[in-house]
Amino acid sequence: MPEADVGMLAGIELDGLDTIELGCGTGYVSAWLARRGARPVGIDNSEVQLATARELQRQHGIEFPLIHGNAEATGLPDASFDLAISEYGASIWCDPYEWIPEAARLLRPGGRLVFLVNSVLAMLCMPADESEQVGERLLRPLFGIHRFEWPDEESVEFHLSHGDQLRLLRREGLEVEDLIEVRPPEDASTHYPWIGLEWSRRWPCEEIWKARKRP
Repeated sequence: MPEADVGMLAGIELDGLDTIELGCGTGYVSAWLARRGARPVGIDNSEVQLATARELQRQHGIEFPLIHGNAEATGLPDASFDLAISEYGASIWCDPYEWIPEAARLLRPGGRLVFLVNSVLAMLCMPADESEQVGERLLRPLFGIHRFEWPDEESVEFHLSHGDQLRLLRREGLEVEDLIEVRPPEDASTHYPWIGLEWSRRWPCEEIWKARKRP
């Protein structure tokens, strides 16, 4: 879906902002921010991903700092950024009780945190076998969700219930401005096989949190 329809950054004037992408991977989000006038920094714990990001910078003539580091403990100074963003980076691969306090520390008063994650409902209905599609049956309890381990891929994700997420953000001095439950258009397509279009038209498979740091 195009950003014009999603509104992930709606109402945010990016020109001149200092931004940090937490778990930047190949840096495509930061490159987009740079083209909109921001001054981005990207951090990721994978040197392989960062090597790809540097090659893409050379190919497209965009340059911004890329840091090999941990989004849960960046080592960067307090109040250094106006916007912290994560699109399936730190937002799912890092422990929210670690990376969200770190993001809040990095933000200036009035700065914004924006992140994209799998929806809570999708995670409750997600089979342990990722070769199977998400269905209409709840497969795990809502209370206490936090760490998800996927045996097939030997990978770990982190997701919180809406209540726990709200309490965590508020505890770190962040006021939620919006929660966007993404609904794809009727003619949408995807490269990801585990959630079908009919399911994601009825229930959100992705959600975007937008919060602002209190002055």
